[in-house]
Amino acid sequence: MLKPGSTIGILGGGQLGRMLAMAAAQLGLRVIGYAPAGDNVASDVCAHFFEKGWGDTEALAAFAARCDVVTWEFENVPLSAIAAIPANILRPGAIALETAQDRLNEKRFVEKLGGKPAPYASVETEEDFARALDTIGAPGILKTRRDGYDGKGQWRVRSAHEAQSIRFPGVPCVYEGFVDFTAEFSVILVRNEAGEVHFWDSSENVHEDGMLATSVLPHSDLIASQVDDARAIAKHTANALKYVGVFTCEFFATANGPVFNEMAPRVHNSGHWTIEASTTSQFENHIRAVAGLPLGATDTRFAKVEMRNIVGAEANTVYDILGEDGPNDEGPHVHHYGKSKAREGRKMGHVTRVSNSK
Repeated sequence: MLKPGSTIGILGGGQLGRMLAMAAAQLGLRVIGYAPAGDNVASDVCAHFFEKGWGDTEALAAFAARCDVVTWEFENVPLSAIAAIPANILRPGAIALETAQDRLNEKRFVEKLGGKPAPYASVETEEDFARALDTIGAPGILKTRRDGYDGKGQWRVRSAHEAQSIRFPGVPCVYEGFVDFTAEFSVILVRNEAGEVHFWDSSENVHEDGMLATSVLPHSDLIASQVDDARAIAKHTANALKYVGVFTCEFFATANGPVFNEMAPRVHNSGHWTIEASTTSQFENHIRAVAGLPLGATDTRFAKVEMRNIVGAEANTVYDILGEDGPNDEGPHVHHYGKSKAREGRKMGHVTRVSNSK
């Protein structure tokens, strides 16, 4: 268990690292960050920030030497950089990244544990792509096995004819068949080193252009009927990974039960609402878990919750939202991430609205 004044290192400099650092500061813990040069908004709230490359082993060693615990804020930290961090201070362990960084491996991992992913096939060549289309059919989606997020590295295939116009990217991919789903939802849990697991309520998520747009509670009756099964899969996965921290699995709610979409070994966009609406936010509980502190309760404190992402140029007028009001609620809670450049499709912040009105 860390003591007040201990140092947590965060690999990555984005908004998730920023919010983790803010939660750590509330608990009297210092945070230092590490990421390559860029718009590292987490650096605004860190005691120190190493702006060095992932391949700079000397800088990584210096960073690790100043930390009591090291965690990460996104799952695309290179495994070579993770290998430079002593395993005894890394939370969660490297196996979580090894599994989640490869879409094919993560599907196989969850499938062996009893989860049900969409129909899929490994695709490494044009010929593999053609065979996958013959076997699984269209519509579907071609995804790179690595480095994709927020709709990047993905190509929708509406028909076999349309597939002919898609230029194969030349890197290992996975082809997924279409899932006939009614809704999308997340299971977000926190697990400590002793294996204690707490769940937050599952938000109903709406995506636009491959990116999360809104997360709302309460969720639909269909999701309610499938949450327990989805939680069992997520918990089984976290236990198999010996995971420490906040862990997320995304699911499709279908007529035949929950279908696993993907995992995220980190705090998650669909859990941002927990800052205002949960007894303990996902960010604070991740810090508690990796620091060896007692986990906090995850109860939802309001009858209605909506989190909406602020994307692109909308960030320029985000303060206008502060003047809005609604019946019997607290008004909007605006989070601006402090990014310097607004561009189309870039997450610039989020706004959460909570209410106990009927």
